[in-house]
Amino acid sequence: MKDIIVQKFGGTSVADTDKIKNVAKAVIRERALGNDVIVVVSAMGHTTDYLVKMAKEISETPSSREMDMLLSTGEGVSIALLAMALQAQGCPAVSMNAMQVGIMTEKVHSKARIVDIKTDKIRQHLDKGEVVVVAGFQGVTEDFEITTLGRGGSDTSAVALAGALKAKRCDIYTDVEGVYTTDPRVVPTASRLEEISYEEMLELARVGANVLHPRAVETAKQYNVPLRVRSTFKLENLGTLILGVEDMELHKPVTGVASDLSQLRVVVCDVKDNPGTAAVLFNGLAEQNISVDMIIQSYARKALNTNDIAFTIDKGDLDKTLDILEKVKAELEFSNVFVDDKIAKISIVGAGMIDRPGIAATMFKTLADLGINIKMISTSEIKISCIVAEDEAKQAVIGLHKIFHLDCDEIAEVKGDLPDLD
Repeated sequence: MKDIIVQKFGGTSVADTDKIKNVAKAVIRERALGNDVIVVVSAMGHTTDYLVKMAKEISETPSSREMDMLLSTGEGVSIALLAMALQAQGCPAVSMNAMQVGIMTEKVHSKARIVDIKTDKIRQHLDKGEVVVVAGFQGVTEDFEITTLGRGGSDTSAVALAGALKAKRCDIYTDVEGVYTTDPRVVPTASRLEEISYEEMLELARVGANVLHPRAVETAKQYNVPLRVRSTFKLENLGTLILGVEDMELHKPVTGVASDLSQLRVVVCDVKDNPGTAAVLFNGLAEQNISVDMIIQSYARKALNTNDIAFTIDKGDLDKTLDILEKVKAELEFSNVFVDDKIAKISIVGAGMIDRPGIAATMFKTLADLGINIKMISTSEIKISCIVAEDEAKQAVIGLHKIFHLDCDEIAEVKGDLPDLD
């Protein structure tokens, strides 16, 4: 029985017909190694942006159902063209959309989650020796409603298929050569990582590294599917392998630094300090599918029986958040809402920081030495995040990348002895 390899190609990889022909070569190259191949593709180039623009020209508030119907057409074009390109190069191939495959999702438009994948039809085509080209980003409900998976949906489609089919590996092809210690556009000396754990990649994805979507990494970890991030345009480069932390040898406490400028901070002032007030606020946000990242509740002002609650959300969720706050204002009796949209979340991530004292202190001192004020802090076992002013983000990333010895000319030294950060 042949091994199954799932390949995923993003919009830049299939931006035009010449690039689609190049993708076909990469698929045929993998198939020539003796593997069965399933290819998941995104819409071509900026197709999705163009479709959204047209929808907005028709209606300022198009329904989420019709948006899913519209946006799902983009991947349909890509899969058909890639199947044609493969056939033209002598490789048997068939294209399939989510309904034809049976990628079943919950009944939620624009941000649906996959609940099941039917594999019978795909296996039938693989048994015929065909490459199966699958539309990413989309799904279907039990009552045949078309849904989309939201941001990073094609990555999630690919990893979920790999898990369902017990694939040997899922290769995510993109326009970068792998996962770096930070954004090379910010720090030119950033290093490409040969390996990174699911846990580290998940945290980096959550805090601003745009190479993979968090849901895709979560799915890979759940099904223990090895992921490889590699370049469509440099096929000889094996990129970065993502696998379980137990399979890795940890050489350094911090693996990467990330910045996220997509969030804003909301401060709800003078909230009554009574049991259940936070539950009222955050239940309202959850009911509208608004994800809250960092949360801080200030020390209670006993004389007034009030405190402040600060939290961060995606900028695109601000209007809905303000509507919810208006609805619960009478119950929470807060005095004011302050919105700070000029912030950046700066994070360091590393499985090696577990049980190593001094990492947080080094981060905070580095920011202090740079004259950067910290507005909020959150931590986990392998991540520390700080909210700083937006215009100080680049300086913070450069400073932290250097202090934790992540520059490419220092990596070799770090592999020997861990730096003393205490």
